[in-house]
Amino acid sequence: MIAYLCAIGIIALIYALLALGLNLQFGLTRLVNFGVVAFFAVGAYASGLLSLQGVPLVVCFIAAMLVSAVLALPIGLLSLRLRDDYLAIVTLGFSEAVRITIQQEEWLTKGVQGLPGLPKLFAGWPSPWGDVAIFTVLVLITALVVWGTVRLARSPFGRLLRAIGDDEAALSALGKDPAWFKVQIFMLGAALFGMAGAFYAHFITFITPEQFIPLITFYVWMGLVMGGTGSVRGALFGTFLLMVFLEGSRFVKDWIPGVSEVGMASLRLAAVGLALILVTLYRPNGMFGGDSGGKSQ
Repeated sequence: MIAYLCAIGIIALIYALLALGLNLQFGLTRLVNFGVVAFFAVGAYASGLLSLQGVPLVVCFIAAMLVSAVLALPIGLLSLRLRDDYLAIVTLGFSEAVRITIQQEEWLTKGVQGLPGLPKLFAGWPSPWGDVAIFTVLVLITALVVWGTVRLARSPFGRLLRAIGDDEAALSALGKDPAWFKVQIFMLGAALFGMAGAFYAHFITFITPEQFIPLITFYVWMGLVMGGTGSVRGALFGTFLLMVFLEGSRFVKDWIPGVSEVGMASLRLAAVGLALILVTLYRPNGMFGGDSGGKSQ
């Protein structure tokens, strides 16, 4: 039971890191990134490949963040020239391009066979205390990211990012150039996605391209929208709500006779979609979201 709860908690915290990264990009700066899963996959594969070469895991995690951030640089530069809807299309296409590249480059990634036998964090610890240790580390890192996000949002840099999101044209009219600030926040968010990918790879210990489909991006957006964009509390609560729907529905199957696993997966998506519709109708800014100029805390 402890191992199961730890596994759920670890996955939830990985999703929380993804939601916090997206909150930096969209919640503060209104950069529409539909390619979250691409940076998540790059972080997982970068860390996984390095660890298989005997590189220490700490270095692997740092490399995963750096590679994801560097990969975000050209997308961030594109964001300077694209409107929100076009940026969304570009990032969605980018995520699929990354997944297909991972599938095709078998010499490096082993293609659809995936990477088995990745070193697990705290591998030498007895079960379930190894998972408890991973969960504890993730709690500490998530708390650190929350603290850093709140400090950033309250800093002059954070207020500038909010001004970019609220009215970029007005900010430019005041003599401020938002270009480099948008690129920086896009790379910072991507670094968080990469770190989440590294944690995922070294918890699951086996990764394939099929684990990094656009549905992951969809889940992260769902959590953030339900919780409230621009709000750290919203990102965390939305992630919690998402996990309740995804994991809670597994137990609902016992109460609904005649529903197959495939059918339950469809019902799960329907339940999440219905929740999103209700939140949009009755809480348009999410459970903890204020107006567009609301404070992130």
